[in-house]
Amino acid sequence: MKRLFPSLPENATLGSVYQAFPDKLSPLCAYESLVMRGESDLSVAERELIAAYVSGLNACAYCHGAHIVFAKAYGIEVETIEALMEDRDTAPVEDHLKPLLAYIEKLTVSPSRMTEADAKGVYAAGWSESALFDAIQVCGVFNLVNRFIEGTGVQSPGNDPRQADEATLNRCRSDSFYTDFGRENGLDIP
Repeated sequence: MKRLFPSLPENATLGSVYQAFPDKLSPLCAYESLVMRGESDLSVAERELIAAYVSGLNACAYCHGAHIVFAKAYGIEVETIEALMEDRDTAPVEDHLKPLLAYIEKLTVSPSRMTEADAKGVYAAGWSESALFDAIQVCGVFNLVNRFIEGTGVQSPGNDPRQADEATLNRCRSDSFYTDFGRENGLDIP
């Protein structure tokens, strides 16, 4: 157990971090809700897939596991995400998603190496600039949140996403999940 913030409980969760720093995290939670559930050219399932992918690339077990459950709630199989983490090119995701996921992977692991060709590959697959920007926002939010989780020492509960019950999946499907979770943990979100 990493005890990076002694003021947090021994088995700290993201909710514990929200409760410890509500004024600082309320704007982030509102933005995360907009990015993940607001109007977008990307479906909620695609955004949750990207969140799980980015978190997996960052080896953030807490967010990776949580967003596998969210993706599952929106119809993406756990095995699909596992295959994506093994090999993006052979993973059983729709072909038009692969250039977008390649862009997100490169943006996560080597952001200063983005090129015009990376964007052209996304556009050639039929995505709009708006869709690419939304994918970039998801990528950015989860690179940030992954670092909050790892930087504060929050540990993954280690739950198997395959075992998520229907009540959990239904809660994940809520359009207001992110703001509800923030409010439940002491954040003042308009």
